[in-house]
Amino acid sequence: MSLLAIVLPVFGLIAIGFAAARTGLIKDHVGDGLSDFVFTVAVPCLLFKTLATADVPEASPWSYWAVYFAAVIVVWASAHMIVTRGFGRDKPTGTVAGFSAAQANTVLIGIPLILTTYGDAGRVPIFLLIAVHLPLMMSAATLSIELGGSERGDFGETLRKLAVSIFTHPIIIGILLGLVWRFTGWTIPAIPFQILDMLGSTAVPCALFSAGMALKRYGLAGDLRITLTVSFIKLILHPGLVFLFGAYVLHLPPIWLGAAVLFAACPSGINAYLLANRYGTGVRIASSSIALSTALAIISVTGWLWVLTRWAPV
Repeated sequence: MSLLAIVLPVFGLIAIGFAAARTGLIKDHVGDGLSDFVFTVAVPCLLFKTLATADVPEASPWSYWAVYFAAVIVVWASAHMIVTRGFGRDKPTGTVAGFSAAQANTVLIGIPLILTTYGDAGRVPIFLLIAVHLPLMMSAATLSIELGGSERGDFGETLRKLAVSIFTHPIIIGILLGLVWRFTGWTIPAIPFQILDMLGSTAVPCALFSAGMALKRYGLAGDLRITLTVSFIKLILHPGLVFLFGAYVLHLPPIWLGAAVLFAACPSGINAYLLANRYGTGVRIASSSIALSTALAIISVTGWLWVLTRWAPV
């Protein structure tokens, strides 16, 4: 029951958002606006306030990053190989499949899930992963597709656009500003702090509701075998590897281990669809993987929470 008390409110808000969009109670463009608010205002404010004010523990983040991204490399390569060699798709499509299997919905689902599970103690692990997850994943996916196609355009121009898109991303800006503020040693004045706190507190419910509304547009299409394979790798293999590496190889602290596993257990992120749509390849694989993995995540996340409570080293 304690696990359900964590999972059901999170996925309940997703279900309500989906129902609101499905019934037409709230129009699709409203969902788009809500998602923009989450990405450009609420989450950056939450991350800025967290980084500027949190007590960062002495533990090194390198082992935390190593655990998570070692698993990313394995699942990305596995999905890519299965789709290209097993299903006979081209390399750019394999990149989309690998990206869908390795890139988690960290903002709309990961942050609310970890904050619900660990409270304020989960804020620092959230920041440490969000800070590198978006730049690394988007850069790797973009470069993989560009290098895999002989006629994709000017590679130098691609790098320039990639750098601009990363360093003008609101979440990255929020992190960088929080980092700069922390190094100044200044305290945040009372009224600005209250504003940041109010905006940041909207991140969790708005993110989950907008994730549900976004789910309405992603139906199951294309080869169901590929979608099932990508979803299995995303929901089972990825968090499983993170758990094994973090619990028994590099021995992460319990909350850091839990945050890494729950991040990995999140369904495929919307960035997979945006990447596929931008390059015109693997669009159905990305959209179907988002829909199916999100629908199944309520079961898999509950299972991983149980694993963390029963099998994680203390």
